[in-house]
Amino acid sequence: MTDLDSLERDLLAQVSAASDEAALDAVRVAALGKKGSVSDLLKTLGSMTPDERKERGPLINGLRDRVQGAVTARKTELAEAALEARLASERVDVTLPVREVPEVRGRIHPISQVIDEITAIFADMGFAVAEGPDIETDELNFTALNFPPGHPAREMHDTFFLAPDQDGKRKVLRTHTSPVQVRTMRAKTPPIRVIIPGRTYRHDSDQTHTPMFHQVEGLVIDTSANIANLKWVLEEFCKAFFEVENVKMRFRPSFFPFTEPSAEVDIQCSRKGGEIRFGEGDDWLEILGCGMVHPNVLRNCGLDPDAVQGFAFGVGIDRIAMLKYGMPDLRPFFEADVRWLDHYGFRPLDVPSLVGGLTG
Repeated sequence: MTDLDSLERDLLAQVSAASDEAALDAVRVAALGKKGSVSDLLKTLGSMTPDERKERGPLINGLRDRVQGAVTARKTELAEAALEARLASERVDVTLPVREVPEVRGRIHPISQVIDEITAIFADMGFAVAEGPDIETDELNFTALNFPPGHPAREMHDTFFLAPDQDGKRKVLRTHTSPVQVRTMRAKTPPIRVIIPGRTYRHDSDQTHTPMFHQVEGLVIDTSANIANLKWVLEEFCKAFFEVENVKMRFRPSFFPFTEPSAEVDIQCSRKGGEIRFGEGDDWLEILGCGMVHPNVLRNCGLDPDAVQGFAFGVGIDRIAMLKYGMPDLRPFFEADVRWLDHYGFRPLDVPSLVGGLTG
């Protein structure tokens, strides 16, 4: 039957040419649907004579079965091809390193890390954290701290002055965090035990100095604070921060307007091989300044020096960060180079603690 053969060839060609399941389903409906070409042929069997039905029935039914089989086979081919394409596009290269999630990929800046380390150490000794503004009055930055107008020590600070206000007074970018000591003593009643981390500003710039740097100061005020307490606090801090069991320290007489007596503190170290190691060796390295709070400062803060006394100390955060983590130059701290930060930075989930370890 040439008409059936021709129809079969045409339908099988359409099935084979179908590029996706939607096109294939259109061919199926056109051939085998209620109004399809093969379905129309099947409807003619009812009007045929028994002999005609006996002859054409198997031929038409065979055509239907072959078309249906071709459709099913092509559908399987298209499904397998789609699966292969998906597998190819979603293939995971197991030879590549696993990508870190955003919470782990970032890095904590060494300055932020060291401030957290310092806070953890002093919190364990009962210190609270105090803060203050970066822009200060001349009175709080100098006068209240026993720097009277015209005092030569003011020249040591290379101060950034702001334009005069309506009263002709010039505010300054604080040259140390000591104004927060004054604010704390004026606002609180002894006993006082605080540390004051923060940014400070001086007109200086080279490999180990920047116009903006970080400092942490400590202040203790009560009825019996003394030099022995100061030495113990500083020794415990150095042992915990540099993570060494024994620290030998020496106190050299010095001068600061806001403390009397005043001292510079050196810590024992070894410089062999160009590497600084603390707790060993026969060399010394200056790390901080300290002293007993000057009676004039206590008076300027409304405290009676005959009733209370105290001690204070100041440490350069950038400096001790460089010493602890082997950073040769201070300037990259502020250059925002992600390569440097990736090398020297810290994982955000490694929170410093004395129990778990300051450096994870």
